[in-house]
Amino acid sequence: MNSTHFRYFQPTELIFGAGTVDRAGEAVAKYGSRCLIVSGPERHAFVDIYRRVKASLDAHGVAYEHFDGVMPNPTTDCVTEGAALARTFGADVVLGVGGGSSMDVAKAIAVEAVHDGSAWDYLFFRDTQPTERTLPIVTITTTSGTGSQVTQVAVISNASESTKSALYHELLYPRTSIVDPELVESAPTHVTATTGFDIFCHAFESYIHVGNAPYTDLMALEAMRLVAAYLPRAVQDGRDKEARERLAWADTLAGLCIANTGVTLPHGIAMTIGGQCPTVAHAEALAFVYPQVVAFTYASAIERFAAMARILDPALEDVADEAAAERSPIVIETFLKAIGLWTNLAEHGVTEADLSLIADHSRVLPDYKNNPRIAERDDIHRMLLDAFRRTPSNATGA
Repeated sequence: MNSTHFRYFQPTELIFGAGTVDRAGEAVAKYGSRCLIVSGPERHAFVDIYRRVKASLDAHGVAYEHFDGVMPNPTTDCVTEGAALARTFGADVVLGVGGGSSMDVAKAIAVEAVHDGSAWDYLFFRDTQPTERTLPIVTITTTSGTGSQVTQVAVISNASESTKSALYHELLYPRTSIVDPELVESAPTHVTATTGFDIFCHAFESYIHVGNAPYTDLMALEAMRLVAAYLPRAVQDGRDKEARERLAWADTLAGLCIANTGVTLPHGIAMTIGGQCPTVAHAEALAFVYPQVVAFTYASAIERFAAMARILDPALEDVADEAAAERSPIVIETFLKAIGLWTNLAEHGVTEADLSLIADHSRVLPDYKNNPRIAERDDIHRMLLDAFRRTPSNATGA
């Protein structure tokens, strides 16, 4: 751990609490008067949210156009469609309303609408990066999981290349983010479980990251504790207001962690799975491979894996670090089963033969380099095969 030198940066104004969605107009009006709202389709559960957002924009004199074409694992085509609408409308601010997909598309549109080419031309590893022309971004999150409301990352897929990658730039930090826990209460059980597990992954991976720092360690540990205590409750009862509020805060903490530290091997593999298999939700891909990655890695960071194991299983509190860390794969497995995420890729039409291609591309993103133990391509393939052969029928709580 680099305990002496680290950088922490967070420019996003955070408006947190029940009912804060009604401050949307106030937040947006600071940055422009013509707003492109970016969201998923106006399904029943979100109609009231969009109505409240638009009423608030009206009250603050903000004109708006609504792009509601965002779908899970959003593609470059989706971004291009939204960017074209932003240009036609003359948007000077972008408001992402929804989960990670909507917020990430809002960020990508903020780039593509005012730059040459497509958002894909501005991925994190390109020589050309977003400029100050990038439109200001405001977000309202309706899930607790991605942390995108406080990060500089926008994840998108390129269907023609069967690839998922990311824009990463400080201009993509939202200027203001509204986190209203009440907006999450209608989330279905499976969405609650998947997004909640994503919180845990963000926190844990920043905690074991080779570049971890004391500041983000504090937030990561608290986020993991909150997920362990409140995610099972939210899965059991989506109207549990205390659980929803605690998870919304955990999501924000974990987002602050990955914005300043990052993620590790599981995210690199999960991103590749999502690029190859668009029907697999991001957190489902994480759940699929997590016990295997934990088993592969724990001996290289005994103290930190032991801390994680004790958070999920307090019975390990008085057990030696080595023994607690050794239990960490089983502890993760037990937690996944408890929240109904003991997944199998075969359920999504993925074959064993597909795993070889996933393994081939799982080291394209640099996340694997941040893991305490570096995985080679064949290591990843073995983990995928092991996970693929698990029996999903043992899952409970689905």
